[in-house]
Amino acid sequence: MEYSQATQRTIAYIEEQLMEEISFECLPNTAGYSKYHLSRIFKQETGITIGEYIRIRRLAMAASYLMYSNVSILTIAVTLQFQSQEAFTRAFKEVYALPPGKYRKVMQSLNMMEEEHYMETVEQVKGWVLSGANPELYKFHTDDKVFHSGKRSGVLYSTTASANHGQFATMMQDFQAADYKGKRLKMSCYLKTADATKCGAWMRIDNGTGDTIQFDNMDQRPVTGSTEWNHYSIVLDVPEEGNSIYFGVLLIGSGKVWADGFRFEEVDNKVPSTNMLTQEHLSNHPTNLDFSME
Repeated sequence: MEYSQATQRTIAYIEEQLMEEISFECLPNTAGYSKYHLSRIFKQETGITIGEYIRIRRLAMAASYLMYSNVSILTIAVTLQFQSQEAFTRAFKEVYALPPGKYRKVMQSLNMMEEEHYMETVEQVKGWVLSGANPELYKFHTDDKVFHSGKRSGVLYSTTASANHGQFATMMQDFQAADYKGKRLKMSCYLKTADATKCGAWMRIDNGTGDTIQFDNMDQRPVTGSTEWNHYSIVLDVPEEGNSIYFGVLLIGSGKVWADGFRFEEVDNKVPSTNMLTQEHLSNHPTNLDFSME
């Protein structure tokens, strides 16, 4: 996962500097690669260039400012390092289909209507379900105040501060494996956390009888505590006997996790699998047979 770590270090640096002028000359030093190699790695991992990532994130922050503040459009443009209000307006319209001023009026009006509706109904997220060992101790819905790109993210959080390591829930969905049989599948997404005991993205492949034949839940590289948005990925092979693919974000214990920008792509065997069910993840010998070790 060396390349993934380089991408994560780069994103962490960018997230800290979004309101500052970002020097591309500093990025290779942050990730430990040459500028050319880092650019190639980043595009390979995320599907977009470093410049496109910065632009998308700044426009997402601008959308949030427009919806939840009265800061002037010029101030937003300058704060987010656009050369002029005109340049900001053009860039914003390309992504959000509306100029900033009109977007502000439309979205603030819609938000008022949605808040009134939310008081009366429990929000359902199309395509997603809340599951896990203790779903009654957690809530899952969309969040249009915190998002990585676009207009909203999915957020999963514990409703009690006393949730422990034995309690967990997941936002998840599943789909048929037919289109990916015999292929190596990479799932990636962006996560942000607040006081999370332990969380991570996960994916598994089941066969026709419901047996799990490929699985990874980031248990060896979990996200903990409070973190800004970053990129995480899971790579699994889909065997010919694969029947169903399940994926989502797992939250163990207390805290909150936001998820956004899920992406699936076929990759070649040069991209290492993260499957936890391989022999290399098994112990060489049985352990603690008499239960004397705590």
